[in-house]
Parts: sequence; C-alpha cells; structure tokens
Amino acid sequence: MSQKGDIGVIGLAVMGQNLILNMNDHGFKVVAYNRTTSKVDEFLEGPAKGTNIIGAYSLEDLANKLEKPRKVMLMVRAGEVVDQFINALLPYLEEGDIIIDGGNSNYPDTNRRVKELAEKGIRFVGAGVSGGEEGARHGPSIMPGGNAEAWPYVKPILQAISAKTDKGEPCCDWVGQEGAGHFVKMVHNGIEYGDMQLICEAYQFLKDGLGLSYDEMQKIFAEWKKTELDSYLIDITTDILGYKDADGEPLVEKILDTAGQKGTGKWTGINALDFGIPLTLITESVFARCVSSFKDQRVAAAKLFHKTIQPVEGDKQVWIEAVRKALLASKIISYAQGFMLIREASENFGWNINYGATALLWREGCIIRSRFLGNIRDAYEANPDLIFLGSDPYFKNILENALADWRKVVAKSIEVGIPMPCMASAITFLDGYTSADLPANLLQAQRDYFGAHTYERKDKPRGEFFHTNWTGRGGNTASTTYDV
Repeated sequence: MSQKGDIGVIGLAVMGQNLILNMNDHGFKVVAYNRTTSKVDEFLEGPAKGTNIIGAYSLEDLANKLEKPRKVMLMVRAGEVVDQFINALLPYLEEGDIIIDGGNSNYPDTNRRVKELAEKGIRFVGAGVSGGEEGARHGPSIMPGGNAEAWPYVKPILQAISAKTDKGEPCCDWVGQEGAGHFVKMVHNGIEYGDMQLICEAYQFLKDGLGLSYDEMQKIFAEWKKTELDSYLIDITTDILGYKDADGEPLVEKILDTAGQKGTGKWTGINALDFGIPLTLITESVFARCVSSFKDQRVAAAKLFHKTIQPVEGDKQVWIEAVRKALLASKIISYAQGFMLIREASENFGWNINYGATALLWREGCIIRSRFLGNIRDAYEANPDLIFLGSDPYFKNILENALADWRKVVAKSIEVGIPMPCMASAITFLDGYTSADLPANLLQAQRDYFGAHTYERKDKPRGEFFHTNWTGRGGNTASTTYDV
C-alpha cells in the first residue's frame, strides 16, 4: 500500500487542523504543511498524535509526498497570501495537478486563478467552506467551483468530510465554473449577516420594548426552535441568552455592543449594486454593524437627543407571536434576495447554478442552516425558473399570513424608538416588489428634466424612448444613454 498522501493541506490554523483531522477520520491520508514549520511538529505531537497524518517541512517535501495527480488544499488568509502560495507551489507541481482554495476568497480572484492556472495545466478549485471550527472538524458545508475537470478527483474527499442531511445527502456538490463556489459562499455569508441582525432586532424588541428578562427570552427562543424558525442561529441564541457570567448575571448584557465584520457581507452588498439586485436587507445588516461601531458617537448622540425607548403596551404574548412572524417573514426575504443575486451572477457568467442543490448545500453544517432550506430546495425543484422565492406557494402563504403582524411590529418599533433596519427594509422590499405601479415615473421625469435622459411611455411599446423640453429652454436633444 502506498505511503503517499491522498491530499495535502497548507495552513494549520484551527480551520486547517480540523479539516485535516476530519479527512483522517474518513480514511484519507493527509499531508500537513505550515509556513512556520514548528507548527507542523506541534500539530503532529498534539491533536494529530496517533493518526495517519504525515508532516511536510517544505513545499517540495509536500509535493513529493502526494499521490498524482496531486491535490493541495490551501487553508490560508484570502488575498495575496493565496497567490503567494500558488506561485511558490507551481515549481513542484505537474500538469493535471489540483489546487483547492478553501478560504473566503473574493470570487473575481477565483475567476482569475482558474483561468491563469488552466493555461499552466493546473486545475484550480475555489471551495467555500462554512461551519466554523466545529463544522470543519465534524462536517462543514462545502461549495466547490472552478475547473470542472478537477471535480471527479476531489469529490470523494470533499463529499466524505462534508455535513450530511438527515437523508444522508452530502452538503457538498459542484456549484459551477470559475468563481461560482466562492460567489455562493459570499452570498451565504451575506444571508448570515442578515439572519444575525434580524435576530438582534427581535431580541431588542423583546428586551427593550416588552421589558422581558433574559430567562423569559431564553424560553421564547427555545419555543421558536420548535417552529419554522428552527435554525443553528436560533439554537445558539437560545444558549447565549441563558448563559450566566460568574456573578450569575447574563453574560451577553456585559458584551460591548460594537459588531465586527470580515468583509464578505460588504462584498455581497457591493456585488448586489454592481448587478442591480436590490439586496436591501443584507446591505442594511452591514450598515447596522457599521452604526454599532460608532459607540462613542452613539453615546454622545443619545444624550444630545435625549433618546429613550418607550415601553410597548398590550398583551405580551400577542406581541411575542407577532415578532416571531415578523422574524420568519423577514428571514424569507433575506434568502429570496440572496437567491436573486445568485441567479443574476449565474446567468451573467454562464455558471448554470442549480438553485435547489445550492439550498441543499446549506441544509446542514453551515452557519445559516435552518429547517426551511429543505422547503427552498423543494421550491426550486418544482420550478427551476422561480425568480422570487416568495412566489412559491409555501413561502407566499407564510408571507401573507405574517404580513399584518409584520407591519404591526415594524410600525410599533418606529413609534417607540427601536431601530429595526432589516425587518423594515424587508417589508419595504416586499411592498415595492409586489407593486404594479411605483413612483419611478416621477423620478424618470426628473432625470429627463435635468439631464435629458429620456423616458418610456405606458401607452407606447417598451424600448421606445422620449424626451420632453420641459421648460421650453432645454432644447430637444436627448441624452444618448438611458440607464435606470
């Protein structure tokens, strides 16, 4: 039996180590390498002690210890570091070898790397990996894309180590060409931003609006786990709300209210703007983190404006159920907008992404895993051309049933002074998306008035443009570019 490795992994931070241990558990022989080679020994003598994991102490050593075609997975920081390792690896690789980038790379970088490496005979895979440290160790969601020739070689490993649904389906399948895998992972992270902010808005309504205790809120979230809201983020929120500090007080109450971010949510918003997709909820969630970071400014402004939140009056149980419905409906809008962005990118780049299969990738292992992802998969299997998830009968029914309570929660939040950017943006999006007529006719008239940008008419065929000399002084020459 060969003593050479099935796959090499570069990068021995927690994610890299856990993926290696996961691969070892599934019978694959892994060669581990880290630029600081002392970490290789620490890993082999620590977490990897007693396993079949092999250490490598240079990139040449790594390449020599791998079966051909070599498969090397990079678990390093996105950006220039990935390119540095690729360039350093190339002298030791041969035509047909495979490089897998398992980090949070920006998809244009993956597009470029797939093309450049294909010209050198190297097959490149950009694989989004979600699930954090625990997922990496016991089964993450994996979203591979890139050079399709590589898929048959890496499929057995990636699907073996991935999370599985309750039916045993791997939460890992080929997403599409070029940077499709990293694009889908980016949108996953954007939805994650939105989900987290929505839960925070529900939490603040319960705490500051209804005046509930942490024990009461913990019980509420525990009950919500039994409904359509069942998800990983609801699970951990339930745990967090019940966690007490050493003095017996809720720990979360002592955590500074300034949220960090690593950039993938921002990328999602930027791409939404570039593609012209109204990803309003996710973008608001990014801005909410930005606002949270202005802690000193917020404290000063609160004093300046004498900011207080008024108590929400009425039956608390009625309000709690209304918040649950508003949270569920808003969450559906977040996913709907995310899939609209994935569809636009897929059609723009010719990736031919399977949207139902994408939902399955997120069913287990990842941060946004939730019960209704199975319903999303069913919706796209029933109608692969589904443009707006809310049009599917299952989700349409939830949105319609939640609408009155959703409006009630958002309106009351504005009335009493509770910031609710994501729930408000979600219902505003639905109102706009389901309106046959919007006031953009006036907007287009304004554009034509000051810039001769032209407009279309309701009583004329689409694609026919008109310009009006609104003042009698502007002339009849129209702008040559019409851009909504």
